[in-house]
Amino acid sequence: MNNKKIRFITITAILGALATVFQMFEIPVPVLVPGFIKLDFSDLPAILATFLVSPLSGVIVCLIKNVIHIATSSSVGIGELANFLTSAACVLPAGIIYMLKPTKKMAVVAMIAGALVSGVASIFINYFITYPFYMSAFGLTEEAIIGMYSEVVALQSEMFGISAAPAVTLWDALIWFNAPFTILKFAVCSVVVFFIYKPLAKITKKNAQ
Repeated sequence: MNNKKIRFITITAILGALATVFQMFEIPVPVLVPGFIKLDFSDLPAILATFLVSPLSGVIVCLIKNVIHIATSSSVGIGELANFLTSAACVLPAGIIYMLKPTKKMAVVAMIAGALVSGVASIFINYFITYPFYMSAFGLTEEAIIGMYSEVVALQSEMFGISAAPAVTLWDALIWFNAPFTILKFAVCSVVVFFIYKPLAKITKKNAQ
């Protein structure tokens, strides 16, 4: 086994384990999204793996964290599937763009593109996979799901002094809540990666020689 393969396996395994730990610490953000959607930074190691090694490494990190997370999850794996697809929708385009021209400027473009693609993908993943499954498996209705988003709308309306909270549909909820939340999450992770990538890249390349 050559140094390149060893580096791939080692970094992917370490970052996969780190992503698994990060995913255990989920933070509710009730002002931005309903309580069942939580913020975590487990995608940070996946993005880092994408830039340090390859897009494939980033996707494997996404897979590792979600497969392990199933053991402690109450979503019967569907939440992990949605998380994997959303994460892969970020790291794949970001990694491919960066591979075309690995410069600092292109890294910024890649990170922005990855966050945007993931945000758009989250709309369709939730509409066609996640919520239909929850409706059939747990007996939730579309009205109940919309009601959770309506509570967030009402809270935001109260914060900004709006007397009448606007009504929302499921598409509205996914477009105006899930997508921006997803983009913000990946943008924050990408900013951290941008600042720690260079020193880590030097260390990993030096150790691989």
